Amino acid sequence: MEMKKELFGLINEQPVTLYTLKNQNGFALSCLDYGGIITEIMAPDREGKIENIVLGFDTLEEYYDNPHYFGAVVGRFAGRIKNGIVHLDGNDYQVTTNENNHHLHGGRQGFSHVLWDSTVIEKENEISIMFSYVSPNGEEGYPGNLEIKMTYTITADNELIISYWGISDKKTILNPTNHTYFNLSGDLKRSILDHELKISSHQFIELNDELLPTGKVLAVDQTVFDFRKGRAIRDGVISTHPQNALATNGYDHPFLLNENQHQEIIVKDHESGRKLVVETTEPAVIVYTGNKLEGDYTIRGEKARNYLGLCLETQAPPDSIEHPQFHSSILDVGGVYESMTKYTFRTI
Repeated sequence: MEMKKELFGLINEQPVTLYTLKNQNGFALSCLDYGGIITEIMAPDREGKIENIVLGFDTLEEYYDNPHYFGAVVGRFAGRIKNGIVHLDGNDYQVTTNENNHHLHGGRQGFSHVLWDSTVIEKENEISIMFSYVSPNGEEGYPGNLEIKMTYTITADNELIISYWGISDKKTILNPTNHTYFNLSGDLKRSILDHELKISSHQFIELNDELLPTGKVLAVDQTVFDFRKGRAIRDGVISTHPQNALATNGYDHPFLLNENQHQEIIVKDHESGRKLVVETTEPAVIVYTGNKLEGDYTIRGEKARNYLGLCLETQAPPDSIEHPQFHSSILDVGGVYESMTKYTFRTI
């Protein structure tokens, strides 16, 4: 196992460090202590060619300015909260509204735009970097001084494990996730439209035209939301299903997961032969197909275009404080938040 670190830039005159963790197979993870941003995941194709399979930028300024959360940890609460109102024990907390008068991905700053403390942990068959941060009471409107830790671990078996731990001195809500965009083709000449996605999910959450949950849970049966046997991402982009249309021709939906940590999500790129297996302790995954990535900027030298990356945001459902039938994201005083998602990189 190898680890190296280098200066990536400065934020408010504070150095931002790029860490690269690498195993004996050449599989590697690069990440920043700014936003916990994953800048690269280097993984082999079926011929053994190792390429970067995630979207990212070359400069810190691009990460700071880009609204798409490339590679970042988002929180305290990932996803949307209607009108930014958090109801807890008869109190209403107004958290930052940063998208259409609603709260999204932790607010204007959130976990994605802060500098984390970092510690490298080395073991015989794995190497980790643990990021830690104390979010003060009232930050982005959230109650409680929150102590949060997230750890990125790579193993000798080409696995990336992301784990979270958190405690608060006031009742609050906590629902972080990682916002990495995957493109298993490696060179970004191809989109993710022909990636095959399989999800062990019988149900998804219906959204309204502001992409907020309506509270209804819909069956995937006989729709393009049925990924139980695997299907191409393209199916949802060309679909006339009203839920695909409101997501701007694609997916931006929470799927409820049926099996706990048992190959719940599998992505395949048949041309490169790369395969990604995702297992998680979380009750849901938001599948976002990069429907709004197009813009006047470049990603690893390629002009930004829609469907260039696939997000698999393992988390509890969005806006759960408004819909008590969903899995709760409330963290009590004395309670401990824990979560784990494992990404295994293989070939077919």
